[in-house]
Amino acid sequence: MDADDLDPIKPKPKRRDLEPLSVDELNGYIADLEAEIERARADIDKKLKHKASVEALFKK
Repeated sequence: MDADDLDPIKPKPKRRDLEPLSVDELNGYIADLEAEIERARADIDKKLKHKASVEALFKK
């Protein structure tokens, strides 16, 4: 069993209504989303490195 199996299921966030946004606002929204994606990827990398370190520790 994976530790993620024990986490409660989180509802997906509601999608933002894009219709009232201008082109500039949409470009800003995209930039914010790209920054958030990069932040998530950095956290994934950090967690994978930590996991690899722990696994290496216990393989000895």
